[in-house]
Amino acid sequence: MGVLARDDMHIITTNGGREKLDFVFGCAYDQQGQLLASPAKTDGILGLSSAGISLPSQLANQGIISNVFGHCITRDPNGGGYMFLGDDYVPRWGMTSTPIRSAPDNLFHTEAQKVYYGDQQLSMRGASGNSVQVIFDSGSSYTYLPDEIYKNLIAAIKYAYPNFVQDSSDRTLPLCLATDFPVRYLEDVKQLFKPLNLHFGKRWFVMPRTFTILPDDYLIISDKGNVCLGFLNGKDIDHGSTVIVGDNALRGKLVVYDNQQRQIGWTNSDCTKPQTQKGFPFFL
Repeated sequence: MGVLARDDMHIITTNGGREKLDFVFGCAYDQQGQLLASPAKTDGILGLSSAGISLPSQLANQGIISNVFGHCITRDPNGGGYMFLGDDYVPRWGMTSTPIRSAPDNLFHTEAQKVYYGDQQLSMRGASGNSVQVIFDSGSSYTYLPDEIYKNLIAAIKYAYPNFVQDSSDRTLPLCLATDFPVRYLEDVKQLFKPLNLHFGKRWFVMPRTFTILPDDYLIISDKGNVCLGFLNGKDIDHGSTVIVGDNALRGKLVVYDNQQRQIGWTNSDCTKPQTQKGFPFFL
């Protein structure tokens, strides 16, 4: 619960100019729930949805920026990265993009045609065939999978490594596996696991549009030396038929949310600092 408040916002643009705008923002006073066990959806700090009252939309309506924002979260365990408003730091080439689908909740919905673990397709039965709804949500710490896809993924991992046994006493994440050899670092086991790929069809019917989640992103080594999976079952948060791409899957990528062109784009990046691109590659 909360209220809407109005105040002045002072911003510095990329060219050093200063702007003052009348800004409406949400002020919550009754936040409930905790990670992995929340009775209600909790909100982020900034309003970054596609709604008209979101921060980028308000800035765009006043002619300060294009209705675009993006973020780049480093893979460095010590943290780092950046976020930007407007399109100054959007790459002119090299990005993969997929359309944003309209939804009443104003979240960033897309649709993946297929989901693969390595070269194994994780099927999901339903009226829409194997396609699955996808929400990009950097406010979610982990990535949630539809119930059927999640169970198929776990089955594939356990089939490949039957000597890995679930350690129910390890509460780091819902699924933590005890290996049959000592594990101290992610490098000890990541080569045994495969990337999870979301396929969003093809661009110009030729170029595949794929969002790849590497083992580096979804595996965690617990204090007990177990291998814990950073994929969770969406059924536990009432999203049993939707992929929610969370923070752990967005690391090492520049992700752009374009409310004007109604598309989400991404490309690999070290996320050290934002860069502008002033020209075009010679092959265009």
